[in-house]
Amino acid sequence: MHPEESYQEINSRTIDRWVQEGWEWGQPVSHEVYERALESDWSVVLTPTKPVPKHWFGDLKGKRVLGLASGGGQQGPLFHAAGAKVTILDYSEEQLKSERLVASREGYEIETVRADMTKPWPFEDESFDLIFFPVANCYVESLLPVWKEAHRVLSPVGRLLSGLDNGFNFLFDEEDESRLVGRLPYHPLKNPDQMQELLSGDYGIQFSHSITDLLQGQIDAGFRLLEIYDDTNSEGLLMEHGVPCFYATLSVREQAE
Repeated sequence: MHPEESYQEINSRTIDRWVQEGWEWGQPVSHEVYERALESDWSVVLTPTKPVPKHWFGDLKGKRVLGLASGGGQQGPLFHAAGAKVTILDYSEEQLKSERLVASREGYEIETVRADMTKPWPFEDESFDLIFFPVANCYVESLLPVWKEAHRVLSPVGRLLSGLDNGFNFLFDEEDESRLVGRLPYHPLKNPDQMQELLSGDYGIQFSHSITDLLQGQIDAGFRLLEIYDDTNSEGLLMEHGVPCFYATLSVREQAE
C-alpha cells in the first residue's frame, strides 16, 4: 500500500482487476434475462442468496433509482426493464463498463457515475426515489456519511434497500471456516497485521461494522427501518451451520407516511 494512496483507490483498483478476472458480481446479465425482465420476470439480491421481496421496490415505473456501489450490469438492467430511470454510482470503472455494455446491447440509456461513495455524492437533494445498495459496506471505514448522503439525495418518500455484511466472516479462518482466528472490530487502518493479511490475500481493504453502525446509523441519519432479514454465505461451513453473516434492510426517510 503506497502511503499516499487511499484505501478507496486500492479497492477501486482491486475490484477492477477482479472484474477482469471474472468476478461473479461483475458479470452482466444475459440478453435472455433482460428479456424476461421486460415481462416482469426478474429478481435481484442484496445479500449472497436470498432474493429481495418484490414489495420492497413498489412500482418502479417512472421512478428514479440509484444503484449505489451496484455496478456490474446485474441490477441496473432489470430496474430499467421494470420502467425505472436508472443511475449507477460505483468507484470501479470496470463495473460501470458492464452497465454500459448491457445498455448498448439492449438499446437503452443509463447514467453511470464514477465516484467515491465515502465522499459527498454528485447529486442534488431529493434526486432519487429509491436507492439500491448491495453488500459493499465492508469496503467503507465509516458508514454514517454514506447513510447521511443517502438521506439527502432521497425524496421525502424515498426508500433505501441495503445489503449489509455484519463482519462475522472476519472471525474465522478462510481455509475451511473451522477455527476462530480473528476478533472484532476488524479495522486494518489501525491494525498492521490485519492490513498485511488483506494485502497478501488480494481482498482489498475491508472493515467490520457493528449493528450500531449498520442499523442505528441509518436511524441517526434520519431513516425509519421498516423490514429486515438475514442471510448466510453462499457456501462453506458457516453457511452449512446457518450462521447469518449478512442483513438486508428496507428503510424510508422519516418523512414518509
